[in-house]
This record gives sequence, structure tokens and C-alpha cells, in this order.
Amino acid sequence: MKKLIVLALIGLVAQLIDGSLGMAYGVTSTSLLLVAGIAPAAASASVHLAEVVTTAASGISHIKFGNVDRQVVLRLILPGSIGAFAGACFLSSLPGDIVKPYISIFLILLGIYILYRFLFKLGEKRAAAKPFTKKQLLPLGLLAGFLDATGGGGWGPVTTPVLMAKQDMKTRKVIGSVDTSEFAVAVAASIGFFISLGWEQVEWLWVGALMAGGVIAAPIAAWLVRLIPSHILGVLVGGLIILTNTRTLLHTAGLSSNLMFSIYFVLVSFWAVGIIYAVKSDPKNKNPKFLKNSVDY
Repeated sequence: MKKLIVLALIGLVAQLIDGSLGMAYGVTSTSLLLVAGIAPAAASASVHLAEVVTTAASGISHIKFGNVDRQVVLRLILPGSIGAFAGACFLSSLPGDIVKPYISIFLILLGIYILYRFLFKLGEKRAAAKPFTKKQLLPLGLLAGFLDATGGGGWGPVTTPVLMAKQDMKTRKVIGSVDTSEFAVAVAASIGFFISLGWEQVEWLWVGALMAGGVIAAPIAAWLVRLIPSHILGVLVGGLIILTNTRTLLHTAGLSSNLMFSIYFVLVSFWAVGIIYAVKSDPKNKNPKFLKNSVDY
């Protein structure tokens, strides 16, 4: 019972972050599940099964509030689904002990990118750009879907920054479109895991707990994104991803407790500095008018 409550809290926190940033539900959930000792394929399968429900709830909410670019969603669904299905089959065929460190490295890289994105790109002006074509969104969807299934997360961290960097879209439209299209990705990945792992490998109580937490958090996230600046949430989740996956790599390497503590201390110190920097660099503190336009950032 205690583990189910913890899993529900993981799903709730992950969905709050994902609903605010358009990324990190899968990465955050998978990182914490790996720390809990769950095998990579089982962790990713559990997360994607939970995402079938949580992304549906999130997508419905975004559509209701007009946060979705339907053209972008339709162009991402097919390649994303194909990539996710292929990634699920690929991950399931690998021994857990072998793939676990590589998945952690991939997640750490995503965490570093998220930190960079929200620490040093804040307030950077984006020139108007032409909308993505089908040919441009095809490889993006394939890559993001594949990485999402193999890493247990990656759809949001890959697609959201790319759309925000190139496409002249409001942030809320980017987040809403990415979250809505992720429903199809989660379904495709789940089918791939079912075919590769079989039903007996799925811990349905874990999935149910993650779903419950995510569904509760989905409507709250829409309110939370107006309260906490996105760049601060980005720094928080980026640091969490790096810290949890570094733990996996350190245990795999078999380092001494003292050395691991020193590494944790350095990482947490840098993380704390990043959080302080993000708070002090909040545009709302420098420009009162920013608060009025913050929803569209």
C-alpha cells in the first residue's frame, strides 16, 4: 500500500510538471521508478500505460481551453506512433542490467538540455518562422517517439523545444499540441510493450497508481502554470532528472559511499545555484508588464 501511494505521488508530481512545461512526465516518472529498482522495460511500459489515460485527460483539457494547434497534432501523431512502437520493441529485447546505464545516460542528457533551455534561453527573442511542413515533422516525430519509448520519456523534451525554437507559436499552443499528440504515442508504445513483454510483465497496480496521480494533477497543472514561471519548473525537473539518474550510474560503477556523497553534494549545490539564478532572473521581477503577457511566453 505504501508503494502504491508513493507511485501515485510520482504520477501526480510528474503530471504537474508535464502539464506546466509540455515535457517530463515520462522522464520524471521513469527516473524515479528506476531509482526504486524497477527494470527499464517494465518501468517504461508502466509509464506509457499510465500515459494513455493521463495524456487523454491532459489533451481534453488543452483542447477545451484552446491550447492546441490541430495541424501540428495531426502531423506528429503518425511518425510519433511509429517511432514509439519501434522503440518499445527494441527496448524489450534488451537485458535490463545491460540497458539500464545507457538509459540513465540518455535521461541525464535530457536533464542537462532542460537545464540549459530554462536557465540560459529565458527571454530570448524568437524570430517569426514558417510553420513546419510534413517532411520536417516526420523525422522529428519518429526520433522523439523512439527516444520516448526507449527512455521512458523524451517526447516532450524533444518536440517541445524544437517547436518553440523554430515555429512561431505561443508557448501554450506548443505545450497543448505536444501533450495532445502524446496520447497516440503512449498508445503505440503500450501496444509495442504488450507484444514484446506480454501482459504478465505489467504491474497493473503500479500503472493504476500512476494513472490516479496523473489524472488528479491534469486539471491542476493548467492552474499551476499560471502561478509558477515555466523556467523555474524547468530548472527543478532538470536537476531532479540529473540527480536521480546519476545515482543509477554511480551504483552501476560500484563507487564508494564517500565518493558518491561528494558527487551528490556537488550536483545538489549546482542545482541550488541554478534555482536561485532562475528565481532572480524571473522577468516578472524586472518588468511588471511581463506578468500580463506571461501566459503567451
